[in-house]
Amino acid sequence: MRRLPPLGAIEAFVQVARLGSIKAAAEELALSAPALSRRVQTLERFVGKPLFARRHQAMVPNDDGETLMAQIAPLLDQLSDAVEAMSSGQEVLRLRLGVLPLYASQKLFPRLGELRTAHPELHLDIDTAGHGIARLGEGLDAVIALGREIDPALYAKRLDTNRVYVIGAKTLLDGPDPIVRPEQMNGMTALLHREMPDAFTAWTSTVGLPNVKPKAIDFFDSGGLMLEAVAQGLGIAFMHASHFENAHDPRLVRLFDIEVESPYSHWFVCRPRALQQKPVKLFHDWLIRTLYPQAA
Repeated sequence: MRRLPPLGAIEAFVQVARLGSIKAAAEELALSAPALSRRVQTLERFVGKPLFARRHQAMVPNDDGETLMAQIAPLLDQLSDAVEAMSSGQEVLRLRLGVLPLYASQKLFPRLGELRTAHPELHLDIDTAGHGIARLGEGLDAVIALGREIDPALYAKRLDTNRVYVIGAKTLLDGPDPIVRPEQMNGMTALLHREMPDAFTAWTSTVGLPNVKPKAIDFFDSGGLMLEAVAQGLGIAFMHASHFENAHDPRLVRLFDIEVESPYSHWFVCRPRALQQKPVKLFHDWLIRTLYPQAA
């Protein structure tokens, strides 16, 4: 058998190529950045050529890197299929699902009892870390993602459409100068989710107020913490109507009775081959049938 490079070096290469950053890949693999860099260099020494164009803090695969990724991806799929085939005869089916924490708590978990009743053999490993789509096939089987659009090379099912709400603390409507006009947002702190960075500009441009200048824009990777920050008076959040309505938090109010369509949707995403795997197929069909029959 021909000598192969260390599996850790291949794993490091794939993660850096997908995430575009040594730092992000190191976090995903629970390694230090220097350790991850050494693994990538090990693979480059093995093949005898550089695989990345290094640009400041970004790592972009060069032509050789792209070629290697294109050759490795199908092999990783075959490896995943082989493991799935070995385990498919077992009583327990397991799905590794990536999902945002707020979606999990508001939308998914209240209905998981129904999933267990319908498919008692199906068990979920829930992963709420970031970069879910980038980790498909590398720790995750499927993802419920929030985004504008999805890479056409992946299977993606749009689950919903939504509206952007401006959400504030109820106390903002009290006192001698309640916040009742969008112009009063000038000088306030805006809160945005990292998965919805354009929510603020989408709202302000739609209502004809592109010149509204917040005091600052603070980013969160947790929708639940955003809502708590709003309730504590730390800013106003530009989030989805469903986030507000499903929170059922009397400390929160919707500011301004203005309808703005969101550019973001929730999507079910997996690799096309993964949809042939029984755990992925069972969950996908249950999700659409139970939570999103309109998307069927």
